[in-house]
Amino acid sequence: MRAFLITLFIVSSLSAQAPPTFIDTNRTQKVKETFAVVDRIYKEYAEQRHMPGLVYGVVVDDQLVYSGNFGFTNVQKKIPANSQSLFRIASMSKSVTAVAILQLRDAGKLQLDDPVSKFILEMNSLRYLTTDAPAITIRHLLIHATGLPEDNPWGDRQLDNTDAELLQLIANGVSFSNVPEIAFEYSNLGFALLGRIVAVASGKSFDVYTRENIFMPLGMNNTIWEFSEGPAERLALGYDWIDDASVDVPLLHHGSYGSMGGLITSIEDFTTYVAMHMSAWPPRNDADHGPLKRSSLREMHQPWRFDRVLPRFKYPSGRDCPSATAYGYGLRWMEDCRGRVNIGHSGGLPGFGSNWTMFPEYGIAVMSFDNITYGGTSTINLAVLDTIITLAGLEPRKLPASDILKRRQQELANILPDWENAEQSGLFAENFFLDFRISDLKKRTKEIFETAGKIVGMKMIVPENQLRGTFVIEGEKMDIEVYFTLTPEKNPLIQFARVRSVRKEEMK
Repeated sequence: MRAFLITLFIVSSLSAQAPPTFIDTNRTQKVKETFAVVDRIYKEYAEQRHMPGLVYGVVVDDQLVYSGNFGFTNVQKKIPANSQSLFRIASMSKSVTAVAILQLRDAGKLQLDDPVSKFILEMNSLRYLTTDAPAITIRHLLIHATGLPEDNPWGDRQLDNTDAELLQLIANGVSFSNVPEIAFEYSNLGFALLGRIVAVASGKSFDVYTRENIFMPLGMNNTIWEFSEGPAERLALGYDWIDDASVDVPLLHHGSYGSMGGLITSIEDFTTYVAMHMSAWPPRNDADHGPLKRSSLREMHQPWRFDRVLPRFKYPSGRDCPSATAYGYGLRWMEDCRGRVNIGHSGGLPGFGSNWTMFPEYGIAVMSFDNITYGGTSTINLAVLDTIITLAGLEPRKLPASDILKRRQQELANILPDWENAEQSGLFAENFFLDFRISDLKKRTKEIFETAGKIVGMKMIVPENQLRGTFVIEGEKMDIEVYFTLTPEKNPLIQFARVRSVRKEEMK
């Protein structure tokens, strides 16, 4: 056994982490082959919901590889919707506000655990539901944990309020549905307050700050907050479907609630914003060009505030897949029954609906905007992503095994099955033989190898992370799965190992 295994590979010295990569070099072409199906899915959805116009895009590896459109941005003038049309994307705006907050945090202008009253003095007059309630912090605002009530219908109509009206609302006192910090409850008012904090901390108005520090660096030159600043021929008007006809819904001007839902952008412009988020993955060593650090973007993508478990969640295809949801910083987070994580945000306002969703480990995202009241596209975007991943056979990035994992694999394999000189090998951490009696290890492992029959090969280790992985020793009758984890020491040692028999079909 040892003679066979010791020549399997030679391990180099320890090095910096190698990032996970995609194994399939033809993945983009496979995605493109699904676009006829993607068009059909969106077309049926738009027709069923009487959408005047719908635009959408598919982003793979930070590039817009496809865009499509149906209908009109202006029904009266029959102006066709396209990838340059400017749609108000409603609450998709919230992550832009979160980016601005984290930029200011990274610049030392604020801290996420600062009380909001540090920047908005009117907050000092708030009366909470209990005397032991904590003061609302910036972090509470970002993750909808303020204790303020869910306010979607009401908040949508405040879009054009002035800063003075926002501050007067706070000064007059607000009603709480809960105590801060103990529950998730979606608050548009909370993100309006974040917009005000951006202005106070930066010394610039919210729209000027975001234009100079987010949109311009990303080349989003056509993205605006105020609809009157956009060219009329490209501006999508909002509609509702009433009495079997599209009815105009007037656009509201940019105001103090713009930071919760007022952004106006195109598929082409927003692609660069989506690409910025996607480029944060995986963690790696190459240059970080911003406008927000990759580590801060990944911080946005974490499930900071648990929302709910969905035990009966079904994909639009009808496939059962229990999932859990949470909220990051201005972004929603979901992990499904297969361990697939998707991140993004929906938007809905009178006259508009939108969504963008990405699967970071699959390097793919979709976005879609429409111009009908609360024309949510989160369900259809998830259906499109699930369809593309399935039809194209996409797999997540694969993590290369670290040098230390490969070295420990070789060393561990070399002492099996008899554990010869294992206690003197220097391979195992101090806890190992206190937790596992050597006599038991020898007996059990001998039985497993006898069941496997003649050893015919060994597969490369499949890493779970840099210090944990599994490899398979191939036998004529059965295979042997070896799993081990390493310690956090500078010279990582084996702290746990498990050897078990597996049927060959289990490993396929």
